[in-house]
Amino acid sequence: MGMGEGMMEKLGSVSAVWSALVSVVLFWPVVNNHVPAGLRQWLTTTAHKLTAYLTPYLHVTISEYGHERFRRSDFFLAVEAYLSHACARRARKLRADLGKDARTLQVTVDDHQEVTDSFRGVTLWWYPSKKPPRSNVISFYPREDESRFYSLVFHRRHRDLVLDVYLPHVLAEGRSVIVRNRQRRLFTNNASGSSSPYSRKGVWSHVPFEHPATFDTLAMEPADKDAIVDDLTAFRESKDYYAKVGKAWKRGYLLHGPPGTGKSTMIAAMANFLDYDVYDLELTAVKTNTDLRKLYIETTGKSIIVIEDIDCSVDLTGKRSKATSDDKKKKSSDEDDGDKPKLPGEPEKEEASKVTLSGLLNFIDGLWSACGGERIIIFTTNHKEKLDPALIRRGRMDVHIEMSYCRFEAFKVLAKNYLGVEQHEVFGEIRRLLEEVDMSPADVAENLMPMSKKKKRDPDACLAGLIDALNKAKVEAAAAKAKEEAEAEAKPKAKDDEEAEGETVNNKSPSEEEKANGTI
Repeated sequence: MGMGEGMMEKLGSVSAVWSALVSVVLFWPVVNNHVPAGLRQWLTTTAHKLTAYLTPYLHVTISEYGHERFRRSDFFLAVEAYLSHACARRARKLRADLGKDARTLQVTVDDHQEVTDSFRGVTLWWYPSKKPPRSNVISFYPREDESRFYSLVFHRRHRDLVLDVYLPHVLAEGRSVIVRNRQRRLFTNNASGSSSPYSRKGVWSHVPFEHPATFDTLAMEPADKDAIVDDLTAFRESKDYYAKVGKAWKRGYLLHGPPGTGKSTMIAAMANFLDYDVYDLELTAVKTNTDLRKLYIETTGKSIIVIEDIDCSVDLTGKRSKATSDDKKKKSSDEDDGDKPKLPGEPEKEEASKVTLSGLLNFIDGLWSACGGERIIIFTTNHKEKLDPALIRRGRMDVHIEMSYCRFEAFKVLAKNYLGVEQHEVFGEIRRLLEEVDMSPADVAENLMPMSKKKKRDPDACLAGLIDALNKAKVEAAAAKAKEEAEAEAKPKAKDDEEAEGETVNNKSPSEEEKANGTI
């Protein structure tokens, strides 16, 4: 009987509370209409203070737009990515979308859904919310049109843990998720002067980067590949070390070797391994050193900056060849033409690039190279000996990778990739020929591709075709070598003959010369 009385008392107290809440809800509009604004503000502030004093929970709000009105907050995006990765499975309402730079479907927590998270034994609550616009007027600023935010709720005794440890953890994990899910991009620089501050066109244009190359499919000696992978892994994980020794978090690679040896494929494999964007810098489109610095500033972290065929891009030697008289006349004529007024429909002459060796060196490891971090700079060349030693010294190009001709270990990778063959009876003959003939991996791969109906899905026919190509290349190489040796032997002999003829002319007697001149 006593238990029944206690239950009745609890129900009565609950009913009283509900009655009070209903009364407040019903009479609050009346209070708003008849109570002066000052008193109403005081009542609201007092109610908030009373609530904050009575409740043991704290709130942290992360807004979608921060100080920059046109750019979404990085912290907001990181929280969104973190919740979609770590907590979305515990939510009942989700929102699916394919983001602008996402390569996979993005599933995030829908608005007004409670999501719980646990960190070091502490329970936390996330509430994605959205405030409707104050009016139906279209606002010029996105954050005034519609305001979205995340609210984090936690017990006040965990204040230090949440602010000092948990929120930095959410930021780091969210950024990692964004990098993994984003659609990587291949950038190219626009010609200098083609963009203006009034145009949306920036200094870089981009397309999705979808090159399939990996280190597993790269035709290269296994030991060399392992060394490169180890170096890239160490670089990616050495942010604190670079800061400790006082160096910018960047690394330079020089890829050199004959054409067709896989330099571009190596770059794609490195980008796919690191999950980096690629900036393909065309130096001939850069007019000045200042434009070069602007391009570097506009690159992002986690990126590879590539300058292919550095020896052919611009003249970086700092030397000028002696101009002939014809060249001088042409230059003088050009200068005279430059003074003439241009006709309305006459196109202007393209200005040559004025990028200097000093400007490029500052681009690599000068003060401007420390802007940002986690960048890799790659130069490629077919002629390493033509490059200025200052450009490729250690510290600028830290790792020199020689991309050589195809040998047997690299061939086995290609045979597995193109034909699905790991062992074959003709491998021994191919090994012997590859040691005797210099053939690029691109040429070997072309002979292994089953493009024709005869070779389609027939490894025997493809390998036989490769053997024929190697034998043909061997014969051509032998003929070219014999021709070079014959020319080398002919040059000294011709030189000796010229010298002997000159001595004969100089040693003629006076009587013979007089006879020849008809004086006697």
